[in-house]
Amino acid sequence: MRNNRPRTFATDSGRRWLLGLLLLAMTFSGCAGYMVGNTYAPDIRTVHVPTFTTDSYRRGFELQLTEAVQKQIQQRTPYRLTKGPGADTRLTGHIVEIRKDVLTETKFDDPRELQLSLAVEVRWEDLRSGQVISSRQVPLSNDTVQLLANTSFAPEVGQSLATATHDVTDSLARQIVGMMEAPW
Repeated sequence: MRNNRPRTFATDSGRRWLLGLLLLAMTFSGCAGYMVGNTYAPDIRTVHVPTFTTDSYRRGFELQLTEAVQKQIQQRTPYRLTKGPGADTRLTGHIVEIRKDVLTETKFDDPRELQLSLAVEVRWEDLRSGQVISSRQVPLSNDTVQLLANTSFAPEVGQSLATATHDVTDSLARQIVGMMEAPW
């Protein structure tokens, strides 16, 4: 048996309104703590990244780290890399320490597993105002934050210092570019 009551506009629009309200509530119910849009400062367009420096006798790390940071900036941020005076900001870095430690040895005292560590000081400053946007330094006390990356490698299984250097510089570059995100 069919219901012969005519459908009214009030009941259809009421259902639509209720459905819209329900969809809206479901959309925003789980979004606490998330940011809509990009997490980088909108007033910054360009970044100058000069070659990182080091006092270490091990050369080449500063060039690899600079290149890795530049690639991460191009891949993950809306910022454009540019040269010196025309840039909005400058990101500088100094490699404070490069260590290669033996973790395990064979019975003949040959290194079986090694660890490569890099510690770096980074400073990101706004060239328009002269203000430091962000900086990280190797700590003098346990309370400060440092940028440190390390990786282990085993020459016996075909890993080398070159592969370890690539891994550690990529890890450190991701940390440095992560530092450029706007705080929540």
